[in-house]
Amino acid sequence: MNKDKRQAIFDRLAEHIAEPTTELEYSTAFELLIAVVLSAQATDKGVNKATAKLFPVANTAQAILDLGEDGLKEYIKTIGLFNSKGGNIIKLCQALLDKHHGEVPQTRTELEALAGVGRKTANVILNTAFGQPTIAVDTHIFRVSNRTRIAPGKNVLEVELKLDKWIPKQHKLNAHHLLILHGRYTCIARKPRCASCVIEDLCEFKEKTLVQ
Repeated sequence: MNKDKRQAIFDRLAEHIAEPTTELEYSTAFELLIAVVLSAQATDKGVNKATAKLFPVANTAQAILDLGEDGLKEYIKTIGLFNSKGGNIIKLCQALLDKHHGEVPQTRTELEALAGVGRKTANVILNTAFGQPTIAVDTHIFRVSNRTRIAPGKNVLEVELKLDKWIPKQHKLNAHHLLILHGRYTCIARKPRCASCVIEDLCEFKEKTLVQ
């Protein structure tokens, strides 16, 4: 795929997706961090349902530590893998207090040092909380990048590095959410909605489903 076609794709996605942002509900960088950690192998809707009860009670590192691991798990037990996530969040909160004065750090290295935080989660926080032009490649972005041929790759890191290199500069900040939302609602996994896709004529996917 050439540079002009990529430019056109991101121009159209930006035009048609009015609010390219996360669907996780949060009001601070700390709340977003906890929500993203909880969202691994879970839906945003499910996470939002749990955090709507958790955050009014505990939305700082100290407040969650005061709940304790068992207390925290009562709020997140409806979310998949809540046992391991609960343990990681307790460790994460302790590290924030010990090393960062309770604040969420703003570098990938510091974020990845926290329990339960990998490269993808770190990139989400850097992009969404701190306005850095990072790309967190989840299953939606991986699928869209390979299907459209915007940035084909065999693994998430390869796709991330290609996107980082090839995304037009003016779309870099919002590209992460443009691709996620496109993958979540149009370029869906089993049967992509090609007939209603705004980039159908630019997409290089060979098995388009144009008849709905």
